[in-house]
Amino acid sequence: MTSQRLALEVSRIAEDKKAQEIVLLDVRGISVVCDYFLICNGESFVHMRTIAKEMEEKLGEKGVALLNTGDYLNERWILLDFGDVVVHIFSPEARDYYQLERLWADAKRRKIGVFS
Repeated sequence: MTSQRLALEVSRIAEDKKAQEIVLLDVRGISVVCDYFLICNGESFVHMRTIAKEMEEKLGEKGVALLNTGDYLNERWILLDFGDVVVHIFSPEARDYYQLERLWADAKRRKIGVFS
């Protein structure tokens, strides 16, 4: 699966699980770590964990492995590393505090879906 297709797939899953303020950042050319960041937030830790588990399960079915542990112990920020795409699922407070979109302001930005 191409990195762009993977980025669109995680965006779709986030939208299906009603993630809030979904933003896809194209960091190709400005990051050596990955091609895309997906940033979103959940309404609660349970919601954040549900989004993360759904991504891990659905992408696993398509042969895309999660490269970090999926223990989901942090109630403020869940990070999922799918290689070319890294997903950041925040609590609203943590997202406001860390402001990753601001840190990666040079990235091409795309808001996703009706829940953005």
